[in-house]
Amino acid sequence: MYRAILTAAAIGIATLSHAETKVPQSQAEISLGFAPLVKQAAPAVVNIYAKRVVNVRQSPFMGDPFFQNLFRDFGETRPRVENSLGSGVILSEDGIVVSNYHVVGQSTDIRVHLNDRREYSAEVLLADQESDLAILQLKDAKDMPHLELRNSDTVEVGELVLAIGNPFGVGQTVTSGIVSGLARSGTATGNARGYFLQTDAPINPGNSGGALVDINGDLIGVNTSILTRSGGSNGIGFAIPSALVAQFVDQARQGHEGFARPWAGMFGQPIDADMAEGLGLDLPGGIVVSELHDESPFKMAGFETGDVILKVDGQPVNTPAEMIFRMSVAGIGKEAKILALRDGDMVETTVSLMAAPEDPARDTVTTGRRSAVPELVLSNINPAVLGQYGLPLSLTGVVVENPGQVGTRLGLRAGDVLREVDGRTIETVADAERALEKAKRKVTIEIQRGTQRIVSRFRL
Repeated sequence: MYRAILTAAAIGIATLSHAETKVPQSQAEISLGFAPLVKQAAPAVVNIYAKRVVNVRQSPFMGDPFFQNLFRDFGETRPRVENSLGSGVILSEDGIVVSNYHVVGQSTDIRVHLNDRREYSAEVLLADQESDLAILQLKDAKDMPHLELRNSDTVEVGELVLAIGNPFGVGQTVTSGIVSGLARSGTATGNARGYFLQTDAPINPGNSGGALVDINGDLIGVNTSILTRSGGSNGIGFAIPSALVAQFVDQARQGHEGFARPWAGMFGQPIDADMAEGLGLDLPGGIVVSELHDESPFKMAGFETGDVILKVDGQPVNTPAEMIFRMSVAGIGKEAKILALRDGDMVETTVSLMAAPEDPARDTVTTGRRSAVPELVLSNINPAVLGQYGLPLSLTGVVVENPGQVGTRLGLRAGDVLREVDGRTIETVADAERALEKAKRKVTIEIQRGTQRIVSRFRL
């Protein structure tokens, strides 16, 4: 009923087909406001209270401006309970909820409060820190109010939107604005990387995981972050598009615990004005392929370095993040149509989307007590490892998956590539285990971190 009222009033928005817009024609139309829409959408937006246990080091030097940095690893670790507050959106009658990873990730106790004061416990079905999304399941839930997902590819700049959430814990709040921009990549804060919708609807702390809905009450995005210097809303907020949320829900229902995104097996560079002129493009746009892995699905489809990728499934891509977003929306096991420029000619090629191969096997090991660096978790590098840590495609050898307590003190990080131990070249995890167990009193470890070579020397 509310949707019919709003459509008839045509308050400057699209009809149900999202094809036509119309500004209010009378005071009566203007006076309707957003109240019918809020009544329709708000019951499906929930407040989330999450707890997690973290180990915190208790040091007598904490708070000292000089000694706290010198003795940051001094003292015992003790468990401490951290609380987080955020929002979520119910997407199905059986209680599937989407929220942000930074709200519920690694939580041990999650309570979900509905607008009508009902309360449910929830468990995380699927979580992904890189996309900053998590899918929850409410326990013993049925006949839940929920929002429909609208294809975010149909969203246009200038559309009216509402942001619904629980800012600062004051209770459910609604703010209005417009879609300010599309295809924003590399601009959001926090762990989220990729492609975002931008809105000027105020988003404040606690709004994370809340709904960004269009004028028909359909979900077009999940609010995730803001761009600010003061900590408050400056009218630049970002939402994860609903097209990616739909893929997360599908994978959660299939039983995945982590999000499986297609592997490109390539590196590309955005094209600027100078490059466009040299390539014969009328306007800057697309990605020029700069490196391809031997097992890349793009290489298998015939791509070569120097090719320019312009569109994926009919949608333009101007950054690597946009291309990965388009591939993620399509999903593993599907095919994507790629429009490219090759030697001055436009070509369209189909690429089979696949997960990064776990070949050769990781053979993950954890070093023992006899090792120079005990509790160090190491794996052989394969395409899946390259994709996980964003390593150069030509790298081989052994990667640090978890430095452990001793490794952390030595400055090791997850994603470091172990090159040498006491002058011995490391090619496999077996090489690393042997070299670390044979180490004498003075140990020299050489690692590669990005483009840097780092040497660490220490005594046992």
